[in-house]
This record gives sequence, C-alpha cells and structure tokens, in this order.
Amino acid sequence: MVRTFLRELPQYLQAAPFPHLTTVKVSILAVVSGCEAWFILEQAEMSWAAWVWLALTALLAWGVVLCQADAFSRYREFKRLRRLLARYGFRPRVFQLVASSRCQRDAALLAARQAGCRAQACRVFRELGYRWYHILPDAIVANPLYFFHPRFLRSTFVPGKRA
Repeated sequence: MVRTFLRELPQYLQAAPFPHLTTVKVSILAVVSGCEAWFILEQAEMSWAAWVWLALTALLAWGVVLCQADAFSRYREFKRLRRLLARYGFRPRVFQLVASSRCQRDAALLAARQAGCRAQACRVFRELGYRWYHILPDAIVANPLYFFHPRFLRSTFVPGKRA
C-alpha cells in the first residue's frame, strides 16, 4: 500500500500542478492568519479582531481542502484518460472534452505523454486556441459567478461528468 502510494505520488503531483501550488500558498496564508489570530487573542482589548482572523483562518483551511479535492479530481481524470488512451488510442474528441480548463489540460497532457501521444494532444489544444497562459476555466472567464454553480462544481469534482 505504501509502496503504491510512493510510486504514484509523482504522477499525483504532476497531474495537477496548479492546485498543488495553490494548496501550498493557501496553507502558508492559513498558518500566518492563525498565528495572527493567536497573537490578537492574547490582547484582551482586540477580541473582536481575533474572531475575524479566526474566521479568515477557517476560510483558508477550507480553501486548502477544496484545492486538494480539485487536485485529487485531476488525478482521477488523468487515470481515466490514461485508460482511455491505452484502450482506444489517440482520439482528438477525448482531448476536446477536457480542453476548457488548464488543470484538465495538464492531466490530459500527462496521460498523453505516458501513452506516447503528447505531441498530438498539444496540437489539439493549440488548434483550439489554448496557450500556456490560459489558466482559468473558460466558464469562469465568461462569468466569474459561475464558480458557485452546481453544474461547474459537479464537472470539476466528478471527472467524466458533463452537464
């Protein structure tokens, strides 16, 4: 069990580099915020500010959980795409379905690299107009409030489900 985890850890980290990097950043912010709240709690006259800092720390901790949930979803998507590529070979349609998000593209490119068709997958994404600097999902660029829509959350955290 431990050997399997250690063997697959590099793939888990490579399948979702942005969520992992965001997890590190948000974790640091949560620790700093928690330390600040602890410092403010020591001062009796600023107790309301401590509650604000504690609430911020809780929100940041929840952000860490969401980032890791997204990273795990990308890893599951990577494994699913790798199985599809092994079974059916390269199909551009598979890559068109996961093109709308940088995180999904990263997972797809890792699966394509392991299947030996990374250049073809890169070509599909390039033909669709995606470049390295297209980080935010298309739906979020079109409407930032769509982040809270159940359809977006389902497609983000349940790989393979399309609304």
